[in-house]
Amino acid sequence: MYHTFIALVDDKPGVLNRVVSLLRRLNYNVVSLTAGPCERPSVTRMTIVADASPDAAHRIRASMCKLRNVLRVDSIDGHACVTLELALIKIAADATSRERLLELARVFRADVIDLNPDALTLQITAAENKIEAFLKALRAHGIEALEILRSGPLAMRFGHEPVTS
Repeated sequence: MYHTFIALVDDKPGVLNRVVSLLRRLNYNVVSLTAGPCERPSVTRMTIVADASPDAAHRIRASMCKLRNVLRVDSIDGHACVTLELALIKIAADATSRERLLELARVFRADVIDLNPDALTLQITAAENKIEAFLKALRAHGIEALEILRSGPLAMRFGHEPVTS
């Protein structure tokens, strides 16, 4: 079972390493980890998805809260939230297949971000299942990606109560 945590940490060298090392020591697999600046200066927001039972998720959160430079940790499981992922997909595309690719991209609301005579790169921002459906639709049409880059999920609670409260 996957659990998603939002951690606010000081933007300092070694903090990411300490968080990941803690999960390794506790023997939990990090399925996805994204980190970047947030609305607060000198603070990094981490979205961590770990494979753990509900009891283990509680232990992970409690252990992360004890780490130096970790300001706050919340589990967003069970809360109303939006979860999106970014994917960049490079596909070989000649003149005959390009129109079919562009039609699939329109259906899934993917944007063309690079267009070359022999390939195109698409960007799609959506829930994980929609990105999976897009990749499946491409394969169903005999289209194989040359390269796929996925960000992993980013999650934010709905409503007024931010993680930073």
